[in-house]
Amino acid sequence: MNPVRSLKYHAFRLYYGALLAQRAAFNMHMITRAYLVYELTGSPAILGIMSIAHAIPMIVTSLFGGALADRLQKKHVMLIGQTNSALVSLCIAIALTTGYLSQTNDGSWWILIAGAALDGIVTGFMLPSRHSIIPEIVGQESVTNAIALNNLAMSGLQSIGPLTAGFIVNAFDYNVVYFIMVGLSLIAVLFISFIPITGKAVKMGGNMLSNIREGLGYIGRNKNVLFVLLFILLGIFLSRPVHTLMPIFTEDILGVGITGMSWLLTCSGIGAIIASFIIATMPNKKRGLVLLLAFLFLGVATGIFAASSIYWLSLAIMVFIGAGQAIRMTLGNVLVQNYTEDKYRGRVMSVYTMEFGLTSFGQFAAGMLAAVLSVQWVLGGFAAALVLLTIIALLFIPRLRNLN
Repeated sequence: MNPVRSLKYHAFRLYYGALLAQRAAFNMHMITRAYLVYELTGSPAILGIMSIAHAIPMIVTSLFGGALADRLQKKHVMLIGQTNSALVSLCIAIALTTGYLSQTNDGSWWILIAGAALDGIVTGFMLPSRHSIIPEIVGQESVTNAIALNNLAMSGLQSIGPLTAGFIVNAFDYNVVYFIMVGLSLIAVLFISFIPITGKAVKMGGNMLSNIREGLGYIGRNKNVLFVLLFILLGIFLSRPVHTLMPIFTEDILGVGITGMSWLLTCSGIGAIIASFIIATMPNKKRGLVLLLAFLFLGVATGIFAASSIYWLSLAIMVFIGAGQAIRMTLGNVLVQNYTEDKYRGRVMSVYTMEFGLTSFGQFAAGMLAAVLSVQWVLGGFAAALVLLTIIALLFIPRLRNLN
């Protein structure tokens, strides 16, 4: 089976170019924003607050973004969202360049909180369109391959982006990273603008709220989609705080600084690349079982990382954490898309994209707990809960385990 067969579609190549630029900016942002706010405040709690400031707007707007994805051309929603993302990065870059956002200006970290909230709004509106446009570009038969290639690109950039950002911060400063992010976002806008019109906008009666209720009702009736979404969202809540707590591990436990953190995230990306390539050639069988095993694998690896105070061991474990995250991202997306009717796809994917918002809630909870407890016990507790949840699903939820 050709692992890159989706690239034969011209529209998907344009989509892929936009994805590469956008994800490069995202992965640079992930390490830069977290490390910058921790450097400015030294507070795990504020790391958590930043996560929740991103989560709440995103969860609210994603439902409206899903309705828009079913009503409008998805390309146009993506264009507007990506342009606004560039503007948010530009504002932070200017604040850093002028010195307003700095350690000498107490309380200036509020700009990063505001930027996280604005980014959450933009992401919530844009992500349902970005996910649900894939079947329109490549056809239903190539969806698994296309999503796996997406995650392969995201994983590769997860290796390169944080490492590049770490070197740029050390060589120049944080503002240079943000200006680069602006440029990458504009490149994504350019690629999206050339994507041809795909699919048909659905003419739906009623207002946006009634459309959202209709979509949620569909999810409630479609038990396959409902079970996958519930498990993914719970699993995400428990598995993602490792990334938010990473600055605390690198500073206080491993003592390796931002460059060391960059290498940890790079190792995670390497594991994700390997797993994504394997999934790209995987047959459409037993995907529910593989998804559950990936979460089990992820929980065990995260628990080992939480207990480690040895840098080389932490580097090795991050490879396995990256692999587990890549498998759950790809197969979760594929299963939801596979069991969803076209006319509801945008609204269903809006609930799927809440994973990013729930990630932030998990990060907020972990950050708050880490402010009063050992960060290793906090992350280890989340990992243990994930392992227990997955074992329960494997033993007692055959519908989820038997999905293909």
